[in-house]
Amino acid sequence: MSHDNDTRNGVPRAQAEEAVRTLLRWAGEDPAREGLLDTPRRVVDAYTEWFSGYGLDPDEYMARTFKEVAGYDEMIVLRDIEFESHCEHHMAPIIGRVHVGYLPDGKVVGISKLARVVDAYARRFQVQEKMTAQIAGCIQRALAPHGVGVVVDASHECMTTRGVHKRGVSMVTSTMLGSFREDARTRAEFLRFIETGQGRR
Repeated sequence: MSHDNDTRNGVPRAQAEEAVRTLLRWAGEDPAREGLLDTPRRVVDAYTEWFSGYGLDPDEYMARTFKEVAGYDEMIVLRDIEFESHCEHHMAPIIGRVHVGYLPDGKVVGISKLARVVDAYARRFQVQEKMTAQIAGCIQRALAPHGVGVVVDASHECMTTRGVHKRGVSMVTSTMLGSFREDARTRAEFLRFIETGQGRR
C-alpha cells in the first residue's frame, strides 16, 4: 500500500518520517544504517495506531442507548478494561486498567461501547487524571444516570524508564459523579465490585 500522498492533520507522511530520522540522529544513530532503514515508516505506522483516538468521537459511541431494560435500576459495572496510552509530558507509555460503573436512570448502553469510550480517550496524548474525568463525563452526558464512577489504575513508563526509575509503582485516580459522589453506600458498593476483580490477577 502506497503512503506517498498520506497527509494527516496537515503534516505529510514524508515529513513525519523525516522527523523520526532527525530523532535517530539526535540519539547518536545513523538512520541510513540497514537495521534502521524501515524504522521511520514503522514508527509512523505505530503512531497512526497509538493515536487513533483523535479521529474518534466517544460521544458518538454512546449515542445508541437502550431503554427497554425491564425496569433494571441497579448498578452496572465493567471492570478491568485494559488500555494503553501515552503521557503528554514525555510521550512515554501509560499502561493500565479502567473500571467503570453507573447507576442507570432508564437508559443503558452496550458494554462494548464503554470499552470503546476508554480506547477513544486513551489513544491520545494523556494525563491520567484528565482521562479519568473525560470517561466519566462522556458516560454522564450520554446516559444521564443517577451516578457514575470511574477508577483508573496504571503504570507510567516516564517514571519507570527515566527520572526516578521506580518500578512496580502504579497510580490510581477516580472520578465520582452524582450518587457515586454524594452517597457513601453507592460509592462503597462500586468499590467492592471492582475490588472483587483484583484477586483474579
